[in-house]
Amino acid sequence: MSSSASGTAPRCASADAQYRRMTGAPVRGLILALCLPAVISNLVTTAYNLADTYFIGRLGTSQSGAIGIAYSVMTVFQAFGFFFGNGSGNSMSRELGKRNTERAARLLAVGFCGAVLGGCVLAVIGLVTLPRLVVVLGSTPTIAPYAMAYLTPILIAAPMVCGSFALNGLLRYQGLSLYGMIGLVTGALLNFLVAPFLIFVVRLGIAGAGIATAICQTISFILLVTFAVRRGVVTLDLRNSRPDVLLVREIIGGGMPSLLRQGAGSLATTCVNLAANPFGDAVIAAMAIVMRVMLAINSIIVGLGQGFQPVCGYNYGAGLYRRVKDGYWFCVRLSTIMLMVIAVLAAVFAPDIIALFRSDPQVVAVGTVALRIQCCTVPLNGFAMMSNMMQQTMGKTIIASFVAVCRLGLFLAPAVLILAHLFGVPGVQTAQSVSDIISFIVTVPLQARILRSLGKPRTTV
Repeated sequence: MSSSASGTAPRCASADAQYRRMTGAPVRGLILALCLPAVISNLVTTAYNLADTYFIGRLGTSQSGAIGIAYSVMTVFQAFGFFFGNGSGNSMSRELGKRNTERAARLLAVGFCGAVLGGCVLAVIGLVTLPRLVVVLGSTPTIAPYAMAYLTPILIAAPMVCGSFALNGLLRYQGLSLYGMIGLVTGALLNFLVAPFLIFVVRLGIAGAGIATAICQTISFILLVTFAVRRGVVTLDLRNSRPDVLLVREIIGGGMPSLLRQGAGSLATTCVNLAANPFGDAVIAAMAIVMRVMLAINSIIVGLGQGFQPVCGYNYGAGLYRRVKDGYWFCVRLSTIMLMVIAVLAAVFAPDIIALFRSDPQVVAVGTVALRIQCCTVPLNGFAMMSNMMQQTMGKTIIASFVAVCRLGLFLAPAVLILAHLFGVPGVQTAQSVSDIISFIVTVPLQARILRSLGKPRTTV
């Protein structure tokens, strides 16, 4: 095994052991072992987001609406972090499957540096344009000051936020989900303590929530960097961060679906805010809460897919296609069953769930209907998400990018604007479900083509 061009030797013994595990262990047990830390990470992070929504909801309806505005910006941070993390990580897992640790180490370094630099650019742009930005994203005059107060410290921490999202993915694609979990969960758990202290004890209000998020994201970033340097299958070394044309092309191809998916999510969130804007702060706040709740539900399935992706990457790189397909169908079945159970529970307890975050009767009424409608179609997301993750990990950039934008951008954005214009608030409430159905129909033939493209499996490692 060769050392990297910079003279930093990859951890060959660790890489060999991980290769044997990823290509030889029973697929179902391997996916479950890898997805558990990812699911926990997503649940704890989402629980913090919901807790943040709860704490801020105690301050007022306009403050709750500000969370919906800020969510659009946070999805852009995720988009850049996932672009570099998944773009590098997809190729990195395939290179590890080919036992090419030298190139895997370069992908790791370039992906990390790209995310941090991208965060710096976003921070500058966001801080300079913030007053205008919150209005463009759908703020009413009463919501705008709170959105600015919440976003300012988060924008300052943008390089760390983007870097954390990227590193979590880069560790996960090495089969090291546990370290990613520790880094993210530590920051999220600290946020449970720091946010209410700054909001209510120090009396900083919604600005305190933003400061708490910035502090705790920075702590997560430091932990993740430490794990990447000391515990990685390949070592994070900034001397490996000099890109070449082929490497950049790989990262763009692997990361574009994530960038488009998250960018479409930001666009769709903005369109939901704009569509809800004419109906007042209560409708904006209700839809913001529903989006957070649906994010929590989907985060469980995303975690399952994140456990599948390194298995897919390693085995696809090694030519073990039967293992790729077995893992995919296992995840589709499990995710669909899980979503059906969760959807029933969420629909039954919808009024209580919405009231937990904001007791305003109008917010509860609008949010309850929207949540119940979305629960009807959310089980379709298991197939759509697993298919998109498989396409992306296999390097099927065009199909993966198209499917990525379908549910959140290509269909949701026009659906919510058209339906809101035709039917008012009910149009805003039903748009996501309409988008889910159309996206499912579009994904089926595309994924069938991907599955047929996998040739006869290699039976030996």
